[in-house]
Amino acid sequence: MRQVLLQELNNNDIKWLNEVGRKVEVPSGTILVDTERTIDFFYILLDGTLVMTMPLHTGHALNRAFLAIEGAETSEQEIVQLSSGEVAGKIPLPGTPSLPTKVTASKPSLVLAVPQKQLTAKLQHDTWFAARFYRAIAILLLDRCQSLINRFGRSNLVQRQPVRDALYVFGELYDSDIDWFIAQGRLEQIAPNTTLISEGGSVDSLYILLDGSVSLSVSDYERNPLIQAFAAIEETEITGREIGKLSKGAIFGETPFIDNRLPQTTVKVVTNSLVLAMSKEILAAKLQQDIGFASRFYMIISSLLYHRFQGMLNWLGYGRKVYSNTQPLTTVFEYEDELDFTNLDRMTLAGAKFDWMRRKLVR
Repeated sequence: MRQVLLQELNNNDIKWLNEVGRKVEVPSGTILVDTERTIDFFYILLDGTLVMTMPLHTGHALNRAFLAIEGAETSEQEIVQLSSGEVAGKIPLPGTPSLPTKVTASKPSLVLAVPQKQLTAKLQHDTWFAARFYRAIAILLLDRCQSLINRFGRSNLVQRQPVRDALYVFGELYDSDIDWFIAQGRLEQIAPNTTLISEGGSVDSLYILLDGSVSLSVSDYERNPLIQAFAAIEETEITGREIGKLSKGAIFGETPFIDNRLPQTTVKVVTNSLVLAMSKEILAAKLQQDIGFASRFYMIISSLLYHRFQGMLNWLGYGRKVYSNTQPLTTVFEYEDELDFTNLDRMTLAGAKFDWMRRKLVR
């Protein structure tokens, strides 16, 4: 595991985490995070190995089939293994529900337990820390998404981002941020079948979809990155499998602003679409010069990746949990078909800001 936190945080950040947190030795087999308990700490794994699992709900016919095919005797499925430098527990991101995951020590481990309340307050009042912290979280979440793809196969994962997930981000932007996007962005009308981003190719812009729809696809097999890149330049069609669609309010092309890795999906326009394209160079300069904007931007990207990771788990069949009258209600777990009024207010605000931006752009 890359030591992302050490690379992204500075010495003062690490000193603060060490001061407010406490080191906890976790014996093998100990459950560190459980879906049925409120999570009061954010954990940083210093040494050892943790395993993240999700329940296979055997009451559903599809999940019973998974158990039979895999010959499994347990109702839980291992999702990812976490090693030194990884994090566990509730990530302090606005509008994001807790994942229905359990985190268990697979061997004796050492964690730094940071109180959620103190971490949240620090992120709210220290924008420099927030920018570095959320950038690190974005990298870790991107790694986690890639780990799922590597483990379960590219064509087995369906990534669908509901509009409500994409619109969350606009509620976190300041009006001045939106004004800057309007002033610096390029308004582009894109025809159907136009490829905006090619899998394995370079990305020149961050896109905000104002109208229309785009598809996400991945190639059916692993290809040499150089072949993919030159195929994109030559506009050679790469056979791929559609894994989802994005509609009005979606943001894509964020990968280069995290750690310069190549995009994992091809983004192609499905219907006549209107996008606001932000130049990579202009946005990168803004992130360097405006630390408040940077903290909000990386928080937004982390939220998008968090929802993407959640979507992957749901479509694997391991994270879906819809209320049944045979199940007890819990105040800790958020069911998929349950509305949260705080998040509903956040979505309303985000939708209003998005419509305001669109009206100023399209006159």
